[in-house]
Amino acid sequence: MNKRICVIGAGPSGLAQLRAFQSEPGGVSRDVEVVCYEKQADWGGLWQYSWRTGTDEHGNPCHGSMYRYLWSNGPKEGLEFADYSFEEHFGKPIASYPPRAVLLDYIVGRVKKAGVRDAIQFNTLVRDVRAVGDGFDVTVRDCLLDCETTENFDHVVVASGHFSVPNLPHYEGFEHYNGRILHAHDFREAREFTDKDILILGTSYSAEDIGSQCWKYGCKSVTVAHRTAPMGYDWPSNWQEVPALSHVTGRTAYFIDGTSKDVDAIILCTGYKHHFPFLPDDLRLKTPNVLASDDLYKGVVWNQNPNLFYLGMQDQWYTFNMFDAQAWYVRDIIMGRIAVPDLTVRQADVAKRQAEEALLADDYACIAYQGAYTQELIDETDYPSFDIEAANKAFYEWKKCKKKGIMEFRNHGHVSPMTGAKAPAHHTAWVDALDDSLASYLKSG
Repeated sequence: MNKRICVIGAGPSGLAQLRAFQSEPGGVSRDVEVVCYEKQADWGGLWQYSWRTGTDEHGNPCHGSMYRYLWSNGPKEGLEFADYSFEEHFGKPIASYPPRAVLLDYIVGRVKKAGVRDAIQFNTLVRDVRAVGDGFDVTVRDCLLDCETTENFDHVVVASGHFSVPNLPHYEGFEHYNGRILHAHDFREAREFTDKDILILGTSYSAEDIGSQCWKYGCKSVTVAHRTAPMGYDWPSNWQEVPALSHVTGRTAYFIDGTSKDVDAIILCTGYKHHFPFLPDDLRLKTPNVLASDDLYKGVVWNQNPNLFYLGMQDQWYTFNMFDAQAWYVRDIIMGRIAVPDLTVRQADVAKRQAEEALLADDYACIAYQGAYTQELIDETDYPSFDIEAANKAFYEWKKCKKKGIMEFRNHGHVSPMTGAKAPAHHTAWVDALDDSLASYLKSG
């Protein structure tokens, strides 16, 4: 077969692809070479924390959007690996909403066990990918040696994520604002805003979580401006939701309903762009952040060139185990076990998925839709099947817990789809757990 596969990125999606090949039935074929390029110095993608913002140590745009004190804002039971449970990794049941360091340890634990690190070239930036014949020329820069090389591959898997290039809207008065303006991508430390009045633009999960972090660590007040509808939770007394921002004068923010608020900082939780500067137009995915991405057959195969694949490009309820399902599916295409149909069929598949998404009534329907998609891919591979309905149930319970108490939902436990066991309560309520380290989280009592 003599296939060479390029994987771009060693975050959860890229690591899923490496794990998929490592778990190849009968062992990894000698005729298959997988090379993974990672621009950061270590694996884990966005789950790696760095104090850096703007540019990294090599002058490249910082990939990471991770901040200190982040705890999972969704139940771990919805993202658990089917072939490596949390209980197997930690040797005991753990609570449902781990902090970043715990999740990173879990992600890395599986690939350490799989022994795939040697396939990754770290500090290596992908500069250019070009279709050449039936394959691709991939040009990369070794950032430590400051030199470029070009190699040819039969297949390319883009696993670089889509939560690292911020969407930055402009509002009148930003140029002369007397406080600090930053995007969630550059947010690092909630204590920076202790005793500050902050304004958050957006109602995404990052708006919800960054506002909660700042509240937890003692900001003076949180104001959240929305363009369509408020998040609608029962927020603390020093938290308010207001209509969209109109403009800023000095340190005063004015909203479209005529109200105003003096604020010390403006945090833009305004989303991210699907951005692939290393890809030419004929290979580059252009899609909004939706459940059924444009131009991807089965959510992974690039319609215009079925030797190119994308992982994890959807809006996400499911994450790690969905990435696994996608990676196993891609592996089986490459290994010839799954046939890719012609372009007409591929385009019809995308249109059908997008039409189905358009009919989804609410978040619960979206969860079920993505669960069914994950199950669809699993059914066509040897990835260990798991109880999708149990994972859906964990998500449904999570949604209800948030409505009941937005600052208490992380204190609840959910049932693992892998083990059937309900997670224990954490030893400290989230609002009082100020230390997010692995050691603190795993200690008893």
